[in-house]
Amino acid sequence: QVQVVESGGGLVQSGGSLRLSCAASGSIFSINNMGWYRQAPGMQREQRELVAVTTSDGRINYAASVKGRFTISRDNAKNAVYLQMNSLKPEDTAVYYCTAVARTDYRGGYYNYWGQGTQVTVSS
Repeated sequence: QVQVVESGGGLVQSGGSLRLSCAASGSIFSINNMGWYRQAPGMQREQRELVAVTTSDGRINYAASVKGRFTISRDNAKNAVYLQMNSLKPEDTAVYYCTAVARTDYRGGYYNYWGQGTQVTVSS
């Protein structure tokens, strides 16, 4: 089993900053992608938006809506990923979910593990 745990959400005023952290643990053989999704109020689970993702070889992609404001980083030794969020806007308000695409042994396939989510609220 693989556990994914996020932390660092909270309430912040528009223009402020927050840093989210996420760590994967358990029976991990290897991790490929790690990233962040968000689910805004009223949005269904299937509509979760990709915010940022980083691959095991260091490639990074951002959603257009956060590019230039958010920065994703990764610590492979700790199976951790971080999201530095600057210049926050009310429309960034959402539950932010961390994901880790991992496998538990060399014979198995990769599976996308999700955290429980952390609430980010940006007030105007």
